[in-house]
Amino acid sequence: MDRRRVDAEFSDFAAASHSRLRNTAYLLCGDWERAADHVQEGLIRVYVAWPRLVRRGGELAYARKAVVSAFLDATRKRSSTERPSEMDSEHPSGEDVAAHVSDRAALMDALARLPERQRACVVLRYFEDLDVRETAVAMRCSEGTVKSQTSRAIASLRSMFESASRDELVVIGERSLPW
Repeated sequence: MDRRRVDAEFSDFAAASHSRLRNTAYLLCGDWERAADHVQEGLIRVYVAWPRLVRRGGELAYARKAVVSAFLDATRKRSSTERPSEMDSEHPSGEDVAAHVSDRAALMDALARLPERQRACVVLRYFEDLDVRETAVAMRCSEGTVKSQTSRAIASLRSMFESASRDELVVIGERSLPW
């Protein structure tokens, strides 16, 4: 295969899938910059395997799996626990935002409270719309693990939302998120 053609095919794939992969990574880690890093790491892994992937198909599934692996790897080897000392004045706070944005913030906070593997199950199953088998492949675990982790995650989310008032759910700016 001509190297320039392979590189062009990979570049087209990366450009077409980058936004979706970054959204998935954001839901996993809650930070757009870290999400971009996870996508970059995932796409590096895809590039290395690209000729094999093109022959077999499944480029997007492999890329999604690589991004999830990059996220899980990063949580295992956290190199810094830096936290911003003040809010970024360029980004609006959650105080004067429409109700649906507040709901989204509450959901993101609830997702942040889940353990990483449970969060990955919820994101892959309900955001990426993968079935149990595809999620198990992406996470390199058994289907039973996906089912149990997803069940625990949904129960935890339900408990968080049922036990808290609406004001308690919207916490942006009131407490630092774990990501």
